[in-house]
Parts: sequence; C-alpha cells; structure tokens
Amino acid sequence: MSKTKQKKSAAREWIDALVFAVVAASLIRWLLLEPFTIPTASMEKTLLVGDFLFVSKMHYGTRIPKTPLQVPLTHQKVWGTEIPSYSDAIQLPYYRLPGFSDVERNDVVVFNYPVEFQYPNDLKTNYIKRAVGVPGDVIEIKDGNLSISGQPALKPEEMQYSYDVLTNRPLNLDFFKDYGIGQEDYFAFSDGSGYWVFATDEIIARLEASPVVTKVAKRIMPPGGEDRIFPEAYASKWNRDQYGPLTVPGEGWTIEMTPDNVDRYGFTILHYEGHDQVEVKGQELFIAGQKVDSYTFQQDYYFMMGDNRHDSLDSRYWGFVPEDHIVGKAWFLWLSLDKYESMFSKIRWSRIFKGIN
Repeated sequence: MSKTKQKKSAAREWIDALVFAVVAASLIRWLLLEPFTIPTASMEKTLLVGDFLFVSKMHYGTRIPKTPLQVPLTHQKVWGTEIPSYSDAIQLPYYRLPGFSDVERNDVVVFNYPVEFQYPNDLKTNYIKRAVGVPGDVIEIKDGNLSISGQPALKPEEMQYSYDVLTNRPLNLDFFKDYGIGQEDYFAFSDGSGYWVFATDEIIARLEASPVVTKVAKRIMPPGGEDRIFPEAYASKWNRDQYGPLTVPGEGWTIEMTPDNVDRYGFTILHYEGHDQVEVKGQELFIAGQKVDSYTFQQDYYFMMGDNRHDSLDSRYWGFVPEDHIVGKAWFLWLSLDKYESMFSKIRWSRIFKGIN
C-alpha cells in the first residue's frame, strides 16, 4: 500500500523558492551578467551618474572565483554591515573560461580596482573605464590629446574636458540645463567672472556662440609634474595632460631591467606578477633574492582612462590593470535615474536599453 506524499508547508515552499532564486541569481551573476551602477562622473557623458547597466562576463570569458568562500550575492561585506562577506582561507589560482573576444582597444570595461590590496583580486571594488591601451600600445598624452603608438587615439563621441567659461553676467541652473550641463558639472568662480565647466566639444561650441559668454578656455596643465601620477618616479615630470610615452606590457614581453624600466614597471611586477619574493631596491629588481637583469611579463595589462578626462582617477594615477582583474564588458543600460528629479521625471527614458560604445 503506497504512502501519500506529504504536502510541503507554505513556509517550506517559500524557503525552497528563496534558495532556488539565490542559486539561480548567483549562477547568472557569475557566469553571464552582473548588474553595475555608475557612482561617479568619470565616464560622463558616455555614462551618467545613476545609470544602471549589465556587465557581460561572456565576452572576455568568466573568471573562476579566486575566493570561493563568500556569502552569495555579496561583494566585500555583508549587506548593510561592516562584516566581511568572505573568507580568504581558500584562494584558487586564476583561470578564465573561453570568451567571445579579448579586451579590445576602446572597449568600456569593468574591472577590479588594482591598488586595493587589502582585498583578494576578485573582491576589490569594481571600477568602469575605457581601455584606451592594450598590450604593446605606447601611451602618450600631449596638451590633453591622447595618442596610441604615435597615432591620434579615437575620441569617444561624448568625451568631456574641463573649461573656464567667462561670462558677462551670472548664470543659473536653467541656463546650463539648456546646454546639457548638469548640476554637478559647473562651479562658479568666487570673483563672479565665470564658471568652471565640464562639457563635451559640442556643448562648448554652443556655449561659445552664446552672447553671455565672453571667453572659453580649456584647462590644460602645462608641462610639469602632478601628485599621485603613475609611475611615482615620474610624478615630477608627467601630469594628466602631458604624459608618457609609456608602453603597455603584455604576456611574453621581455624588457631589460634598466633603472628607467625599474621605475616604469617595478611596481607592476612587484604587485601583480604573482612572485612570492620580489623586491624593488632603489632602481634594481630582485626576485627570490637574486638581482634581475631582464624580465618577461606573465600576463597582459591594460591602460584605462575615463571619458571625462579631467574628472577621472584612472591609469594615469594608479597604473595598469592586470588581465586577471578584468570583470567583463559593459554591455547595455537597463535603467537610468536622475537624482535631481522626482517621480517619473527621474527616469531618463531615452537611455533605457541603450548600448554602450
């Protein structure tokens, strides 16, 4: 005589559904797509603060988690607390599943912030920038203009710089909104003579035609140093607008460890190449206690820059992004919210399901 199957309680059904949802969401987030929110203006106007997008793990291949012991659907900390959401007791070697493509020049890429050394690689904070340089490229910036291996770099359509905009009268928010300049994209000078403005070339051309604007000048730093520039040895020589030349290293590239190359690449070899014993002493490199005269890189690297060139902390300040820090390709927007609007006006309808280029 068969036994009647006992019906699950409502609570058990809810628990089973919740477990299934967490497992499914975790697998999708790991293998296919991960949501990402734009927190800063470093990529404006290509990406806006309040944009919600999906990052494709499929394009470059999904990384096997380096830190497998972590609470599902968390990153660094348990939601709303300062409690770590992971244990680094187990650290797996780096491996990436096959993808559709490699990181290509000018891709918009999400990656782990390289210099956040207090976390395992895969749990460092996610950043988003444009990969302006790939292995073998020579990066150089003159008067704010980027060139790659001696050729002018492709300019993103909505790339921004900062400008001094002098006016013959005070201006208000409505004026700037008519020109597509947001509330956080302009600042009044203390003497009332004008404004410091972040804008695209197209917007600046429109501003120059305005009868209330008397002069517009791009804020280009002259030759000389700037604090926090990468590499540190060049902080007295390079700045955000006068930079390089600097070659992006790649797997298999061998260089002589001259004093200049130790200055340029010592930090990268020290922190990202996976050696147990590596030291930079002055302008000399030591691995396992032995002085190194030449070095062959173990992985590819990328040079990342924000499209808002004068409001972006990027590779100019903290260096190359290693291949094992790449999360995925920024694919498309699914929502965009303007924090200064209310109700349905908050939604930037024209940006929903917009692709990212």
